[in-house]
Amino acid sequence: MNNEIKAYLADSELLLNAVGEGIYGLDAQGRAIFINPAAEAMTGWSSAELLGKNIHQFHHHSYSNGEAYPACDCKIFNTAIDGVSRQVSGEVFWRKDGSSFPVEYTTQAVYKNKEIIGAVAVFRDVSQQQQIELALRSALENVQSLTEQLKAENTYLQNELAQEWSSAGLVGKSKVVTKMLSQVELVAKTDSTVLILGENGTGKELVARNIHALSQRKNSTMVKVNCAAFTPSLLESELFGHEKGAFTGATERRKGRFELANGGTLFLDEIGELTMEAQGKLLRVLQEQEFERVGGSETLAVDIRIIAATNRDLSAMVTSGEFRIDLFYRLNVFPVTVPPLRDRQEDIPLLSQAIITTLNKKLGKSITAISNKSLTKLMQYQWPGNIRELQNLLEREMILTKSSILNFNFQSSVKPLAAVEYETLAQAEHKHITNVLKACKWRIGGDLGAAKQLDLPESTLRSRMKKLKIVRPN
Repeated sequence: MNNEIKAYLADSELLLNAVGEGIYGLDAQGRAIFINPAAEAMTGWSSAELLGKNIHQFHHHSYSNGEAYPACDCKIFNTAIDGVSRQVSGEVFWRKDGSSFPVEYTTQAVYKNKEIIGAVAVFRDVSQQQQIELALRSALENVQSLTEQLKAENTYLQNELAQEWSSAGLVGKSKVVTKMLSQVELVAKTDSTVLILGENGTGKELVARNIHALSQRKNSTMVKVNCAAFTPSLLESELFGHEKGAFTGATERRKGRFELANGGTLFLDEIGELTMEAQGKLLRVLQEQEFERVGGSETLAVDIRIIAATNRDLSAMVTSGEFRIDLFYRLNVFPVTVPPLRDRQEDIPLLSQAIITTLNKKLGKSITAISNKSLTKLMQYQWPGNIRELQNLLEREMILTKSSILNFNFQSSVKPLAAVEYETLAQAEHKHITNVLKACKWRIGGDLGAAKQLDLPESTLRSRMKKLKIVRPN
């Protein structure tokens, strides 16, 4: 009977020897009568070692956990008995060196004159497939974990942002703050353009975020543009985007801030720093809600709500010819003035407590309050840096203190209002920029230039020098 099976396999032996799967031919008693080269390579057992022997005891004697695998349960052997074809996975074959590898195999009975004379088993090593599946499963689990983490972080950041609004000025019971918050609530329900006015450090961006969060666009994006951070040419690319090849370095098409804010809110911070050229381009988009990318010809339409902010007097700039009157009227639909801290000193206790609550989380502290004496001194101070200065002061004192109650050393922290003479912000900026320029030998650009030291674009520094009338001495 063995010869009959050999004859059955001999007709296609050349093909069977060439395939990549392992192939065993067995007689009705489970003895090997054919083994192809792929089977030898995978198991390490040579044909000479296995032919004529019960193959189960060599490669199939145990399960993957090491437990004995009885020959009577062997699916290859059973096919040789009952003639039922089988497809098997989740098992291992054992190599000659004692190691194992996962396999998938199929069994097929061999018949002659309707009688079973043996069986053929075709198997393949699925180690690599399992590794890929494990890697994919691990990647999917990682993605799921990251997704859950991002959801948690998003919730955390939203809570932190809400807390940051409180700590940065949107709390208070003074008349000026109550009026401002009332204006914010009213205008947030509309799509009207808002112009937020106020000194540096008063929290203009946070007012803008609050307007967006209370609006019908709250589920869309609020995109911020710092108008003072870009040259006119770069600002155009930032606002409107550019096509591939539009200029040197434009290696791919890029969406601008107007496109990113479509359906949401575009916040134009430091709007008073725009050049006249940029003002003209911005006005056109605000009027028509249409634009073209730099280097492109396709007209794109957007649906955005504009919120602008500045610490400059735009009316005076219009009078002096520094700001377009038509753009001013386009932006000044609904002005909201954020009051300086010196005009709302009765809010300092509430503000301080809100800031301390936020800083406790940031610094890992458990500060509960400010001493009455220190709080009185805080309310007597002029606060030229507004709420930002208050935040910085409280953070510094919280880092230094070992107590649960803040009690300031006013000799080093703040001085009472009556004992202080103040520079204007422009005077302080003029002095600082001039000192840096002197230290850099009046060099503006390059690694050793003043722009690098001040962490400003060269164009921005030149603009500030022109505004502050800083000129190199002869």
